[in-house]
Amino acid sequence: MLNTPTAYRGMVTAPHHLAAQAGLHVLREGGNAIEAMISAAATIAVVYPHMNSIGGDGFWLIHLPSGEVLGIDACGRAGSRASADIYKAAGLDTIPSRGPLAANTVAGTLSGWGEAERISHTLGGHLPSGRLLEEAIHYAEQGVPVTAGQRRLTLEKRGEMDDAPGFADLFLPGGEVPQVGDRFTNPALGETLRQIATFGPDAFYHGDLARVVAADLHRVGSPLCADDLANHQASRVEPLNVRVGGAQLYNMTPPTQGLASLQILALFDRLGITEAEGFAHIHGLIEATKQAFIVRNREVTDPDYMSQPAAQFLDDGLLDEMANRIDPRQALPWPQPALPGDTIWMGAVDRQGIAVSFIQSIYWEFGSGVVLPNLGVHWQNRGSSFMLDDAAQNALRPRRKPFHTLNPALAQLDDGRVFTYGTMGGEGQPQTQAAVYSRYAMFGESLQQAITAPRWLLGRTWGEESTNLKVESRMDGAVIEALRAAGHDVAVVEPFTDMMGHAGAIALHPDGRLEGATDPRSDGSVAAF
Repeated sequence: MLNTPTAYRGMVTAPHHLAAQAGLHVLREGGNAIEAMISAAATIAVVYPHMNSIGGDGFWLIHLPSGEVLGIDACGRAGSRASADIYKAAGLDTIPSRGPLAANTVAGTLSGWGEAERISHTLGGHLPSGRLLEEAIHYAEQGVPVTAGQRRLTLEKRGEMDDAPGFADLFLPGGEVPQVGDRFTNPALGETLRQIATFGPDAFYHGDLARVVAADLHRVGSPLCADDLANHQASRVEPLNVRVGGAQLYNMTPPTQGLASLQILALFDRLGITEAEGFAHIHGLIEATKQAFIVRNREVTDPDYMSQPAAQFLDDGLLDEMANRIDPRQALPWPQPALPGDTIWMGAVDRQGIAVSFIQSIYWEFGSGVVLPNLGVHWQNRGSSFMLDDAAQNALRPRRKPFHTLNPALAQLDDGRVFTYGTMGGEGQPQTQAAVYSRYAMFGESLQQAITAPRWLLGRTWGEESTNLKVESRMDGAVIEALRAAGHDVAVVEPFTDMMGHAGAIALHPDGRLEGATDPRSDGSVAAF
């Protein structure tokens, strides 16, 4: 997949083709990019259930026709009763990654849809929630073909879900892992989405539906309660931003790792590298990643607990100091602690010039594995990233936001282009963003080539425990050997492997032309008209 699709009227990219098509249908009916993204977000929560759910969190960047960029933080907090004591009383010294005690943070993504709808209405958005959720409801009730990724991950992870109520009932119909192409349905989720379509996304947190959510959470043994839902709300935030040569880059505020994504590109920009795909390009980005991850691991958490505002870590003087620590010929010894995660990223742009960068996640594949019995919603395990050590950077405390690997990206280029891009993949997200952005915006590769080209991953992602430098076998062999010679612990992995993430991007040109790309490593597509 090397050719870059183009269009003028509207475009959506998603890691599942049905989600992209759902968003496109909204654009065709006169909806804006925000409305298209809500439709795509609802759809992908149904058709890509191993990767995301309405029981997870979400983050938005929205570029307005005026040039202003808005952020939406739809991150759920730990429950008011989620303290280290309940885990210690259960004989645990860490938070489990699966099961009811992993379902300890509020699912925030629906609140983000609601806040996005309110922004949309100020921009002329008019389509009702019922229309935006129409296709998601259809696929939940009537079914969708099981993908190879869903089958593979169900096979790999089913053994971890023994303590996850409801997992087998939904994901192992008849006690068996469904085959690729089997019809996968979730009628309970369809009915839940119908309730949301009628009463709006906020009904998940207030009112009759919220009472069912709280009762189901209690029934399965989660520490969350009705008050935790009622006290949750999404918030509009001013995105972090940094200047690099020829562009202003935007990303999400903490508790996400958006700071790291911006630092990587700002540091790389300072290295003065002029050619793509060689040792200098890849080594430079890897070493910039190390410097950014050191800051991230030391500083980034719930912003209420940070020592200073995240924007201060984008100060030119600090970035200069960090860039000076990068040796252009030698690798810094690694690893640092690695952070896993599973996610979807999607982008949408309309003819008005509204551009959306959106990311939605349940943390690990299948999240906690817990499925709410009356709702068909599987719940995230984002709170398993908390530490039970009270002195830790990300220590568990009631109503604290967990650290997030999620971070949607957006750029305004000096030539007038608006570039929305992102990926799933835990620690790989900032690295893949840097690879895609540098290839496309700094070195002039075509958009699809920038995503298809061989990638690398420093650290752990998508079920991987190793923390070495993984490179796809399609990378130039001379570059691989140069990386080894510089001291990188290189492992060569199969081409187009999932562990490198599922990236996507859309570029809006000043003349209205749209370019889009999707990752051949995913089940996605670009939908446009």
